[in-house]
Amino acid sequence: MTINPDLQGRNYPAQEVYDVGREKIREFARAVKATHPAHFDVDAAKALGHSDLVAPPTFAIIVAQRADAQLVEDPDSGIDFSRVVHADQRFVHHRPIFAGDRLVAELHVDGVRAMGGGAMITTRSEIFALAPVDGAATEREAVATATSSILVRGEGQ
Repeated sequence: MTINPDLQGRNYPAQEVYDVGREKIREFARAVKATHPAHFDVDAAKALGHSDLVAPPTFAIIVAQRADAQLVEDPDSGIDFSRVVHADQRFVHHRPIFAGDRLVAELHVDGVRAMGGGAMITTRSEIFALAPVDGAATEREAVATATSSILVRGEGQ
């Protein structure tokens, strides 16, 4: 199956909420060798003026990849995940991610470019923190924008 060129411009709405917990931040920080005390000690984070533990900047990849999964799992996309090579990842942070955040991401397919028998696909995940407003409605605060490029190898590549 070939990559659907009509993917460009497609948007996938926010799906499940990702609850950021202290232990999730600590585990991620250990995994990526981020040693700043604000990732592990609430008092250290508060001494810097933060409300709780601060996630390392690349923590946003967890939520971004959950959004990317919608595209990969879309039967209309033509993507065979076994042929995917991650090519590039960039983040623009609008504010830090904190323990207690409830995050969602909207996925936008910004580019689909044929390359030989495969394709380069560029996506953008807009990551938001959800906050209750008046107990009913939910307000969204921009947290990060994650831009990713994947190469889907063609047959014989």
